Amino acid sequence: MADYKEITIALAGVCQAATLVQHFAQKGSADSAVFEQSLKSLLVTQPENTLNVYGDQLAHLKTGLETALAQFGGGKDGKLDTEVGRYWISLLALSRLLDQNPQAKTELAQRLTQIERQLPLYDNQILNEQIISNFASIYSDIISPLGNRIQVFGKQDLLARPDIQARIRAALLAGIRAGILWHQVGGTRWQLLLSRRKIFNTTKSFYQSIFGESQWN
Repeated sequence: MADYKEITIALAGVCQAATLVQHFAQKGSADSAVFEQSLKSLLVTQPENTLNVYGDQLAHLKTGLETALAQFGGGKDGKLDTEVGRYWISLLALSRLLDQNPQAKTELAQRLTQIERQLPLYDNQILNEQIISNFASIYSDIISPLGNRIQVFGKQDLLARPDIQARIRAALLAGIRAGILWHQVGGTRWQLLLSRRKIFNTTKSFYQSIFGESQWN
């Protein structure tokens, strides 16, 4: 039987990455604490449970939970953000391709281990520009060749900047990690179609347990 709590946590991780991508592409910036938590999830390779990937705190997934609520509940004003929707759906599809490619998974694990070893050289600051660039390179070298390239929409002047490109790719990589997690805990495409209300209610319960009453019904 599907564990919707675990599935919802992983899906929130995917949604959080999708929102980060949108913010970087459209605004040139995103909440640094949210970005940090998403990047940290990439280095948790042997979690005891799903929430362990996000520092054992639902609060670290606040943005992802809000995005999931809007996506599965129709948005605050009844309008669905289809752009974010395309991002997280594409991330789930791309993570499936990665999961089916043992060589790519091995290379990914090796590259992430390298970054983990490099972190002390940068005072363990995961938001260091070089570390972000290294995450981005992993996405370009390992994930992009798998196919199903994700087209990112935003302001052209921002998308042309190397630092923004790196942030977007690093956020996409974090989304892939969450997508792999989603598949591992039993997430399926059918659930997204047939169990939307269950996913919404589980997300809402998580959100209210941390932040009190939500504005979603």
